[in-house]
Amino acid sequence: MRVAFYTLGCKVNQYETQIMEQMFSAEGFDIVDSASGSADIYVVNSCTVTATGDKKSRQVLRRFKRQNPGAAAVLTGCYPQAFPEAAQQIPEADVITGTYRRSAVLEAVKEYLSTGKRVVRITPMERKGENRARFEEMRAGQMNERTRAFVKIQDGCDRFCSYCIIPTARGPVRSKPLEEIRAELTALAENGYREAVLVGINLPCYGSDLGLGLLDAVKTACAIPGLERVRLGSLEPELLTPEDIAAMAAMPNLCPQFHLSLQSGCDATLKRMNRRYDTAEYRRIVRDLRSAFENASITTDIMVGFPGEDEGEFRESLAFAEEIAFAKAHVFMYSPRPGTRAANMPGQVDSAAKERRSGEMIRATERTRRKFLESQIGRREQVLFETNTSGGLYHGYTRNYTPVEAASLENLCGQMREVTITGLTEDGQGCFGAAE
Repeated sequence: MRVAFYTLGCKVNQYETQIMEQMFSAEGFDIVDSASGSADIYVVNSCTVTATGDKKSRQVLRRFKRQNPGAAAVLTGCYPQAFPEAAQQIPEADVITGTYRRSAVLEAVKEYLSTGKRVVRITPMERKGENRARFEEMRAGQMNERTRAFVKIQDGCDRFCSYCIIPTARGPVRSKPLEEIRAELTALAENGYREAVLVGINLPCYGSDLGLGLLDAVKTACAIPGLERVRLGSLEPELLTPEDIAAMAAMPNLCPQFHLSLQSGCDATLKRMNRRYDTAEYRRIVRDLRSAFENASITTDIMVGFPGEDEGEFRESLAFAEEIAFAKAHVFMYSPRPGTRAANMPGQVDSAAKERRSGEMIRATERTRRKFLESQIGRREQVLFETNTSGGLYHGYTRNYTPVEAASLENLCGQMREVTITGLTEDGQGCFGAAE
C-alpha cells in the first residue's frame, strides 16, 4: 500500500516524520509524495504552536480526503496530544495519535486497515512517578536531504512560558543517551552525510534528566569521524553559559550560527511571558557569541501583539531587534492557546494592531538581514552545496548558514567548496559567489 506524509512545524517534527517513514517502509509500505494524490494512507504530522497550525492541519486532512475519499487519513503529533477532544471532532481523521510513542502510528494504522473502525491512541504525558514519559528510541538511517541530517537529541519542556502549549504537547524534558547519539551520527556520517543539526524541543535542556548538559552532546557530535559540520537547532538564550560558549568555540566543526529565541525585546513583555531572561542578558549572550565565533550569525523568533503589549512596549521590542541586527528573524503574531495563562490575560491586542506591528517588525528585520548579507560580500567561505537549479546554478550554505548560489558546469551537489562571495542574489535573500 502507498502512504504519504505531510509535516507541519519544526525540525523535530520533520525528524520524527522521517522515522515514521522508515517504520512504514520496513513493513512493506511504499512511500509516495503527498501531492501525487495516489496514496492509500495520508499521515499529517501536526504542529500546534499557533492556532494557524491547527487550522492548517484540518485543511490538509480535508484536502487529502477530497483528493482520495477512500484513503485513510491519519492525524498525529502535537495538535491531538495538546487538544485531544478537539482533534477527535475532526471527521476526516480516521486514525488519531499524539507525540508520545510515535511507533503507535503504525500499529494504529494496521488496526484501522484491519477493522475499518476509527482508532484513537493518544498516550497521556506523565511528568512524575513510574509512568513518567521517557525518551523514545529513534534512530535515523536515511534522511530526505543528502547532505544535512537532522538528529533529535532532546524532547519536552518544563519552562511553561505563559503563551506556550508545548509543555502539554510534548511533556517533560527527556534526552537521548550519548551512546545513542554517537551511534546514530556515526551511521549517518558513514552514509555520506557531511553535516548534522542537533535538534530538540528545548535543546539547551539536553541532559538535565541524565546528569549531562548540551555541551556533552556537542562534544560527542563534533568527535564523529567524517562529520565535517555540526549545527545547533533553536536555543533558549539564558541556558547558554559563558563557559559553554567558550568551550564550543574551541570546536572547529561547530557552525557559528545560533538561533536564539527572543520573543520580545521589551523587558515588561518578557516578564509577562514568563521568559527567564531580560534584554540585558540577551544582549550580553549575543555579544559573547559574536566575540567567541568569527563571523557568527544570530537568528531569532519575535512575537508581536502579546497581551498587554501597548505601542510603547512594541517600540521597545522593535528598537531592540534593530540593535541586535539579526541575520534573520521569524516574526509572528501572538495566537491565544487554550490551557495557557496568556489566553486569559487582560489587554488582548486586536488583529489590526497585530498585523500592523508584524509588518513593521518584518520590514525592520528584513533590513538587518540585508545588511548582514551585504557584510558577507568579499568573504571567502566554505559552502556545502545541496541542490541545483536551472541554468547550472547550485545552491548551498556557508558555515553561518548564509545561502549561496554559484554557477558551475561541474556537478557541485554534495560537495564542500571554497566560494568567494561577490554579491547578493536578485531577490536579495541570499548571496552569489564564484566556486573554486
